Amino acid sequence: MHILKVNTYAPDGPLYQAFGPDVTFDIHRGNALEDPPSAESCRLADAVINCSATIPINVDPAAFPKCRIVVREGVGYDTVDLKAWGARGIPVCNVPDYGTTEVADHALALALTMTRGTASYSEALRNDPQGKWNFRVAPLVRRQKGLTFGVVGLGRIGLTAARRAAAFDMKVIFYDPCLPNGVDLATGYERVRTLAELARRSDIVSIHAPLSDETRGMIGRDFFAAAKDGMLLVNTARGPIIDLDALFAALKSGKVGGAGIDVLPVEPADPKYPLIAAFHKREAWLEGRLILTPHAAFFSPSALDDMQRKAIEVCVNYLRDGELMNCVNREYLRK
Repeated sequence: MHILKVNTYAPDGPLYQAFGPDVTFDIHRGNALEDPPSAESCRLADAVINCSATIPINVDPAAFPKCRIVVREGVGYDTVDLKAWGARGIPVCNVPDYGTTEVADHALALALTMTRGTASYSEALRNDPQGKWNFRVAPLVRRQKGLTFGVVGLGRIGLTAARRAAAFDMKVIFYDPCLPNGVDLATGYERVRTLAELARRSDIVSIHAPLSDETRGMIGRDFFAAAKDGMLLVNTARGPIIDLDALFAALKSGKVGGAGIDVLPVEPADPKYPLIAAFHKREAWLEGRLILTPHAAFFSPSALDDMQRKAIEVCVNYLRDGELMNCVNREYLRK
């Protein structure tokens, strides 16, 4: 079987030799939007793995006459055209069971960096080791115990983040219209039925929803208008879920106290957004109130290994044994 890996960024390793001599790999590095895989690579592929969370495959599914399965090497699958592949009878799958703890840890790390001021203190002392030897230089410090931690999307990662917040004695509430009744009873966390209520009651909001037509721009002006004054916002999910200009306005007005952002609508960070420009210019009003990380929440060396191995396993299990795992486009597959 021939597996084409598109938008690959991980280094080559012994992993590719671990699946037997009948499995060969065509490794496409770089940006497939600018440099798509060759027609020959597409023609030979029995399976396609898209390794990027932000870059589409950018090739018509009709160019893959032998392809029987497509896998997004990661959790989010908004960079794969589910409908187009499904129309050809080709399942699209993801890898939901890697990096869960890393992303949840990162979400809590961003929240704790704000509430304990660790990054602000370090940066202040770098600039002025004596004059800034002062616990008041961090603007967002507060006690974790007793805060309300609001989760948007109580899936695998959202639930894992909620458990960590609860361990810090925070009260957990969640909004997830996709979950059936009774999840609140099973978890012990309080369910709210609207985003506005979550915004109104939460001291910290952590986003763990997939990107879809319903969630794109979901955290916008209406959400911030409803928010508790000084709310802290964390996003380790997908950048376009937040209206970045609305967040800029909410931060500038003080309605939102601070934000820890790992994902952006355009990556790398683009200064065409006023918020990114203000961060880059180190505008005084934003100092200590915005933390950016480079879409790194998923990453640890162990998670990267898991992500690659599990993506290949999904392909191989289907091509060898017909076992379909983690299919995300069933509604589009031809009967």
